[in-house]
Amino acid sequence: MKKLTMAGLALCAVALTGCSSNDEDKEELKLPEIVNQFEADIVWQESVADGVEHYFSRLTPTAYQDTIYAAAREGQVTAFDAQTGKEKWRVDVRKNVAFWPWEDSDSAKLSGGITQAFGKLYIGSEHGEVIALDRENGEIVWRKSVPGEALSAPAAGDGLVYVNLGSGKLVALHPDTGEERWRYEQEVPALTLRGLSSPTSANGGVLVGEESGKLTAVIAENGFTAWSTDVALAKGASEFERLVDVDTKPLVSGAYIYSIAYNGKLVAIDVRSGNVVWDREYSSYRDLSLDLDTIYLVDSDGVLYALDKNTGIERWTQSSLRGWYLTAPTAAGDYVVVGDQEGNLHWLNKANGELVSRTEMDSSGFYIEPIVVDGKLYTYTRDGELSAVQIP
Repeated sequence: MKKLTMAGLALCAVALTGCSSNDEDKEELKLPEIVNQFEADIVWQESVADGVEHYFSRLTPTAYQDTIYAAAREGQVTAFDAQTGKEKWRVDVRKNVAFWPWEDSDSAKLSGGITQAFGKLYIGSEHGEVIALDRENGEIVWRKSVPGEALSAPAAGDGLVYVNLGSGKLVALHPDTGEERWRYEQEVPALTLRGLSSPTSANGGVLVGEESGKLTAVIAENGFTAWSTDVALAKGASEFERLVDVDTKPLVSGAYIYSIAYNGKLVAIDVRSGNVVWDREYSSYRDLSLDLDTIYLVDSDGVLYALDKNTGIERWTQSSLRGWYLTAPTAAGDYVVVGDQEGNLHWLNKANGELVSRTEMDSSGFYIEPIVVDGKLYTYTRDGELSAVQIP
């Protein structure tokens, strides 16, 4: 399908400065000089096999109580003590692991996760599988073949696990057995970005961004559509100009849902009716972050914004990291934190967007955003370096 064969090309060509391999371009791209107001304290660092390397695998670590869980693309999943970094357990979910050095091992091609719920961890793969692991010991509880690549983290709620697939299907699975309960079919354009919206479970429904530019609410009980709202409308003469993917996870706060599309808008939508409350002209394929009454976003060019969640009014803009292929933003204490393609961790003053510190981490670079757990920031690089950083 054209969608599958051209997806990576589309992402590089129209969205990601970081895909360029031209040394001259890299030389022109310079980080702004700053004087660090503090030096980040790295509490511990551990390795999770080879990480995701250069592949498209959005394997965001997750946490439960005193444990951090992280996964590598090939198939290794590891649980760490959140305070010390000590390994609690490690499992390999590959179907075939080579016994002799001259044999080849299969790659699980893990690409969507990690989600923890119902006492389990759920991870999707490019092989069209969803794997459930016991949260306490890592044992495989079940593995389920699904009709498409699982490129984004599953969602959980109302007694089910929801997985958005590259084939345009949203499937609901029983958390204990993997049995399919229903599926919802989406419209899939001929050309899309290589990415998918992670669903969000809320208010008895499942919210999912579609590659056609819509945000849809599906009834959790039966998979029927409650409403569907345009976040972006395809415009322009070429297929590249008409890319309108909603690849971000819907964000729910009170009566509003927040969503953003590539070549589209940032919208606030009424959770019950699907009506647009307000919209603003921003384009992004990275997840939004919400802290109190402020939305933080990184647009398609790598410019950071802070906006009032009730009105969409802009509070500040930070454009000095443009072109550095930033992760989604993470609110951490008094700061907003983003990682870049070269492995730098940037700390911004949450009140005004000022760059206040920079921490050099693993040079393989960041692909997924940090997470915050109990006063620490946990980062994960492409080469599988998992770090616990004390939030100042």
